[in-house]
Amino acid sequence: MRGSGRVVHGCVALLEEVCAGAKLVSWHDRDVTMPVAPTARPCGALAQWPPRFPPGRRLLHQAAGIPRMDFLPSLLATLAAYLVGSLSFAVIVSRAMGLHDPRTYGSGNPGATNVLRSGSKPAAIATLLLDAVKGWLPVALVRWHGADWGLEGGTVALVGLAAFLGHLYPVFFRFQGGKGVATAAGALFGIDWLLGLATGTTWAIVAFFFRYSSLASIVAAFFAPAFYVIGGGIAWVTDRTVLLALIVISLLLVWRHRENIRRLAAGTESKLGSKKKPEQRPSA
Repeated sequence: MRGSGRVVHGCVALLEEVCAGAKLVSWHDRDVTMPVAPTARPCGALAQWPPRFPPGRRLLHQAAGIPRMDFLPSLLATLAAYLVGSLSFAVIVSRAMGLHDPRTYGSGNPGATNVLRSGSKPAAIATLLLDAVKGWLPVALVRWHGADWGLEGGTVALVGLAAFLGHLYPVFFRFQGGKGVATAAGALFGIDWLLGLATGTTWAIVAFFFRYSSLASIVAAFFAPAFYVIGGGIAWVTDRTVLLALIVISLLLVWRHRENIRRLAAGTESKLGSKKKPEQRPSA
C-alpha cells in the first residue's frame, strides 16, 4: 500500500507542476486555446508538447484529421466572380449619368461601344474601364491570394470564365448582357499583363486600319489563345485549364458577334467614329 501511495503522490505532484507551468494562448485568433509547454518536460508522449501544426487556415482540418476540401473555396470564388461579372456597368453608369438605357437604342448591346452612341464619351470610358476591372479583379485576387486557400491555376481559369459569363448573362439584369469584349480583356490582363497587352494591341491595330470595333474584337478573340500558347514557357507557365477557358471565351465572343458578322458581310456594319443618332428601341 505504501508503494502505491507513493506512486499516486508522485503523479499528483507531477500534475501540479505541469499545471503550474502551463499558460493559455490564443490559437491564431480563434476561440480554440491550448496550453504551452511547461517548464519541466516529461519524457514519453508529452516530450513532443506542444504539438506543431503547419501555418495557414487549414490548421483545424489537419489537426482533426479532416481532409482538405479545396473544391469549396474554388466554388465560392467562381460564384463570386460570376456575381461581379453580372454587374452591367453600361446600364449602371447610364442611369447614374441620366442617360437612356443602352439596351433601348442603337445595337441594344449594354457595352461601351453602344454607350458611346449616346454621345457621352465619359460614360463610354467609365463603362469600358469598369467592365474591364470586373474581369481583371477576380482573376488577380485568385493569383495573389489563392495559394492560401489551396486554389490553383484551374481556379484562375474558372473565375475568369465566370466573370465573362456574368457579363454575357447577368443575373441582376434578366440575363440580358453584353458581348464581353472589355470583360474578356480584363481577364486576360489578370492572367498575365503581357497576354492582355498582346491581345489589346491586336485589337487596336485592326480597329485603326479597318475602323470596325466588331472586326477587331473577333480577330483579337482568335489570337488570344494563340498568344497564350506561343508565350507558354517564355513569359508564363502554360496551364491547360486556362487555355481551355480562353478557347471557350473566344468562341463565345465570336458567337455573340454573329449579327455583326452578318452586317460586315453585307457591308452595313457601322464604323468607329461614325456619328449616328441613337435609334430608340422598344423596351422589353
